[in-house]
Amino acid sequence: MDQYRVPTHEIAWESLIAPEHWGRYKCVLNRAIKAKVPFALGGGLAVGVYTGIGRYTKDLDLYILPEHRDWVIEMMAHCGLADYYETKPYDRAWIYRAHDNEVIVDSIWAMANKRAVVDEGWLVRGPMIRMFDQKFPVISPEELIWSKLYVLQRDRCDWPDILNLISATGPALDWDHLIDRVAEDQPLIKGVLSVFSWVAPESAAQLPGWVWDKLELKSPQIIHDPPGRPRRPDLLDSRPWFCETLAA
Repeated sequence: MDQYRVPTHEIAWESLIAPEHWGRYKCVLNRAIKAKVPFALGGGLAVGVYTGIGRYTKDLDLYILPEHRDWVIEMMAHCGLADYYETKPYDRAWIYRAHDNEVIVDSIWAMANKRAVVDEGWLVRGPMIRMFDQKFPVISPEELIWSKLYVLQRDRCDWPDILNLISATGPALDWDHLIDRVAEDQPLIKGVLSVFSWVAPESAAQLPGWVWDKLELKSPQIIHDPPGRPRRPDLLDSRPWFCETLAA
């Protein structure tokens, strides 16, 4: 993880996964490794790698190339996992959801909105993490942010994850790569950066100055709120949700 800021405290990732659940995950991951099928871990686990905010989870997100989806579906069956579609229908054009009534493994080869498909960059640009005495690749923060930009829905919003990711990795992010990925959807990255500069102006000021210029955004202004006024993150949600790692 040398390219990105390492959280100030180490997380034992296996502590976030029940041992009985790991058996299913291990079967899937080891079969992919043995078959040399490239993949990268995503979801809450990936967010935790960069932010240090760990979430106990009963599902695993596995990013794969589109050409490997049929192989992955067959491999899931070998590991005792069945299609989740019979339990709850979903769009199988971009994801295959497998489960055993206890855990879910999502194999993802495209964005849910079909904006882009997974390519090699998603799988090789991120770090490796050690878990259960094995090393596994994690999706890069740029692609993680890119995919989460579009999750701004009535019943789900991933922008809080993005704000934490920028807080944790902002100065080290490959902003040129991220902006190129976002392409004509730049208003989305501009929007999230505008919110970030309001939520955490001191951290926003530590981002490369050229990023604001390239996106035609006003450079962050550090204005200290009057004493006694609630923290800006608390104005959005009084529950703990934001970790300002850069200013720590």
